[in-house]
Amino acid sequence: MMLPRNELAPKGPEVSRLCLGTMMFGDQADEAASAAILDRYLEAGGNFIDTADSYAGTRSESILGRLLAGRDQKVVLATKCGNPLPGVEGSGGLSPEWISRAAELSRERLQREVIDLYYLHHDDNLTPLDEVVGAIGALLGSGAIRSWCVSNFRPWKIVEMVRLADRAGIARPVAAQPYYHMLNRMAEADYLPACQHFGIGVVPYSPLARGVLTGKYRAGMPEGSRAARGDKRMLETEFHPATLELAARAADHADTKGLTPAHLALQWVLANSAVKSVLIGPRTLEQLEAYLEAMNVPYDAEDEALLSALCSPGTTPVPNYWDPRAPLHGRKVSFPGE
Repeated sequence: MMLPRNELAPKGPEVSRLCLGTMMFGDQADEAASAAILDRYLEAGGNFIDTADSYAGTRSESILGRLLAGRDQKVVLATKCGNPLPGVEGSGGLSPEWISRAAELSRERLQREVIDLYYLHHDDNLTPLDEVVGAIGALLGSGAIRSWCVSNFRPWKIVEMVRLADRAGIARPVAAQPYYHMLNRMAEADYLPACQHFGIGVVPYSPLARGVLTGKYRAGMPEGSRAARGDKRMLETEFHPATLELAARAADHADTKGLTPAHLALQWVLANSAVKSVLIGPRTLEQLEAYLEAMNVPYDAEDEALLSALCSPGTTPVPNYWDPRAPLHGRKVSFPGE
C-alpha cells in the first residue's frame, strides 16, 4: 500500500495524506527507533514530514537532519518557530529578530539550505502582526523558506495575516494546523471555513485525541499511556469524563464493525474535504503500522452519521470548554474615570 497524495494548496506542493509528525523523535523514540519509523514511512510512499524547533528540546530537528542527510527521496519538510528553546537566550515569540534567527538555527539542525514549510507555531500577542508577516516575507525573499504556514492562531488573525501579506505582495500561507478530531470540533466554526476560503490547506493534529479515541481508556488507565505519564496537555484537554464516555461509544461502534477505534477516528478526520493531510505522531513502529493500515479501512455514511452525532459541530462534549493555553481576550472592562 502506497500512501495517497494530493495538493496541499493551490499551486502548493503535493503531499501525502498522512504527515509524519516527529515530536516523539528524541523523546519517546530514540534515534534508532526514529530511524525505523522514518524508513517505514518513506517505504510506504510518504513524503510529508513535520517537526518543530522545540520538539524534544531541539533534538527532533537534529535527529531528522542526520537521518535525512544523503537520502535520494524528496520530502516536503516542515518545521516551526515560536516556542522558547532550552539554553537559547532570547528564544520564543514571533519577533522579527527571533523568526530570522530561529529559521537559521533550524536550517543548521536540519542540514537544509531551504525549509520547505515554515510554521508560526503559536500566536504572539506582543508582536504586531504586520511585523510577523514582514519577517516571513524577508525569509521568503532570501530563499531561506519556500512557503509559510500557521498553527494555533485565532481564525481572525489568519485572515488578517492574509490581508497583510496581500498588501505587502507576500505569498499567502499555504497550510494551517488546527487541533481537530471527532470530539473537538471547534475548528469547524470559523477556522476551517476561513482556510477553505483563502485556499489554505488544513493539516490537523491529534486526530486520535492524544490516544483517547483509540479506546484504550475504556478499562481504566493503561500503564505507559499519556494519561498514566501525567501528560499535562492531555489532562487539561481530552482527559475529561464527558470525552471519555463518548470515546467509549465510538469504540463500541468500531467493535461492531470489526474495526479498531483508532482507524475510524482517523478516517473521520480525513473525510472532511477541508483536510488535505493529517498529522500523525507515532512513537513506535507498531503505531506507525496502525496508521498506515487505517488508510485501507472502509468509511461509510453509517459511520459518519453515528460518529458525527457524538459531538455537535463547532463544539466539544465538555461544557464551557476552552483550551487553557488559548485564553479568551474578548471582554475588557473599563470604568468611568479609569
